[in-house]
Amino acid sequence: MGWTPEMAQSGGLPARMICLVAALINLSFQATPVIMAQSPPIPDGRITTGTLSFDGHATVGDFTGTTTTVTGAIKGARDLAEVRGWVEAPVQTLKTGDGKRDKDLNKSMEAKKFPVIRFDLERIAPAGQGEERVPVILHGAMVIHGVTRQVELPGTIQIQANTARVHSDFPMNLKDYSIGGLSKMLGMLKMSENIQVHVDLVFQLSAP
Repeated sequence: MGWTPEMAQSGGLPARMICLVAALINLSFQATPVIMAQSPPIPDGRITTGTLSFDGHATVGDFTGTTTTVTGAIKGARDLAEVRGWVEAPVQTLKTGDGKRDKDLNKSMEAKKFPVIRFDLERIAPAGQGEERVPVILHGAMVIHGVTRQVELPGTIQIQANTARVHSDFPMNLKDYSIGGLSKMLGMLKMSENIQVHVDLVFQLSAP
């Protein structure tokens, strides 16, 4: 609690001076508003370079499918949590290094009917602290093979000058998106329905 004139010892300062000192001390105990520095707004941005890949497992061995044909944009906001955006990649641009396997992949994903893989960013939530790369959870809608699912993707965001880099690694079950055709030759050749997806995107940010 604060001081009162009665707490002062007699034989010292005059009463009026004691009251002034007590008032100043009482004020020092009162809470004062804290002024928080605002972070700069996040500008709009578009993907300049990007890679989407996945690690698959099959009876004939593991493999990786990759595409660098990735487009997308973000709509800037005052706060990172309010940033919105989208990312797309054409299914037919995914290459595994095996023409026959690429053909089977496009057939299983019905690439002509459902030509793109798309993610619509709805919200960004913090997931920890980092000096350069900030851990986040990317909330949004994933659209694959005509199926839309709400997802929460772990990732990191790194903002430097006029660029923002987004990285995410996450597991995916192909059956969640009604992707079939994983078995060939009466099941003798089979691809696992579980894959690991990797996303690495660089956005060019416009002037604030």
